[in-house]
Amino acid sequence: MRASSIPAVAASGEEIGPDGVRQPGGEVHAWRPGQNQTVCGLALSRTRLRRFPHVPFDYSGTDVLTEADAVGWICPRCLAATTGRRGTEKHGWVRDSPRP
Repeated sequence: MRASSIPAVAASGEEIGPDGVRQPGGEVHAWRPGQNQTVCGLALSRTRLRRFPHVPFDYSGTDVLTEADAVGWICPRCLAATTGRRGTEKHGWVRDSPRP
C-alpha cells in the first residue's frame, strides 16, 4: 500500500460531531495514511494516538484555539513539516528594505 501525500489527523482524543462523525480532540498531529508514525516521528501505537483518515490536517500557525474547541494543542513540528516554505523563495525570510 502506498502512503498518501496528503496528511490526515492523528489525535489523542475524539468526540462525536453533531452529524455523528468522529472528530479529533486533544493533542493533534499530522499523519500520512499508510504509515505507522506521525510526521514529527511519534509512533502511533506507543503514543496511543487515534487515526482520523477522513479529516485533513489543514491547520496553520496562526490558528487560535479557544476553550470551546475540541482541539487543545497542535504539534508545532507537524505544522512546520506540512506548511513548508512561503513559495519559491530560497530562504524562509524576506529582505524588505536592502541597503543602497
